[in-house]
Amino acid sequence: MDILIPCLVALLASMLTFFSGFGLGTLLLPAFALIVPLPEAIILTALVHMLNNVFKLFLIGRHVAFDMAMRFSLVAIPASLLGGFTLDALAERDVIYSYMLRSEVHDITFVKMIIGILMLIFAAFEIAPRLENLQFPPRLLLVGAGLSGFFGGLSGHQGALRSAFLVRAGLSKEAFIATGVLLAIVIDITRIPYYLFTFRFSIENGHMSLWVYPTMCAFAGAFIGNRLLKKIQIGAVQTIVAVLLSFIAVLLMTGVL
Repeated sequence: MDILIPCLVALLASMLTFFSGFGLGTLLLPAFALIVPLPEAIILTALVHMLNNVFKLFLIGRHVAFDMAMRFSLVAIPASLLGGFTLDALAERDVIYSYMLRSEVHDITFVKMIIGILMLIFAAFEIAPRLENLQFPPRLLLVGAGLSGFFGGLSGHQGALRSAFLVRAGLSKEAFIATGVLLAIVIDITRIPYYLFTFRFSIENGHMSLWVYPTMCAFAGAFIGNRLLKKIQIGAVQTIVAVLLSFIAVLLMTGVL
């Protein structure tokens, strides 16, 4: 039953965020964090995120702006590795504080605090119009590549920043979506091997169902999104998402998860 929540989140998030260029990883990370430790949740989210984007690339890859993708990748790739190194360094830090709650020990750690803060920031993107419509001038594109790559490597929160910088790059709607998908794959390909080696994570055995079934659900959501839906802006849904993200962020920051 534990896998049901990530599966449902993967299906709905992939469907509803197909055209936005971000959202699946932001929503899937807390779903995985409910059932596995945070570093494993980040790895599982990255696996599902990458495979889903490979599927999306098959659907819309002909629209990729390769020149733009190349320039962005040259900065995003090393920044992603730096983000992964930072995650490893934070994971190795000592516990900040421990306390007892209902006869259980709960640890507040650096990595949980950082990821929780990032989740709160990206929850704000869901409900604050100024943040949701955030755009940066084209001259700052490489700055955006560095930020997107770094936070992609640190926590997987790469899409919102990438979209905010790409949206002013003079791309068509199709090219914007397809180029963002390719860049997400590039960052995921960079960070996942680093995660697997650093955290000694095995994608086999008991972990298999934790990424295979949500990936299949994400495929289904992407297919439906591409076929049936235009970009969806639903205020109530965005508010619910922001509240849930904030709730999970607080649980992480306080050591409950």
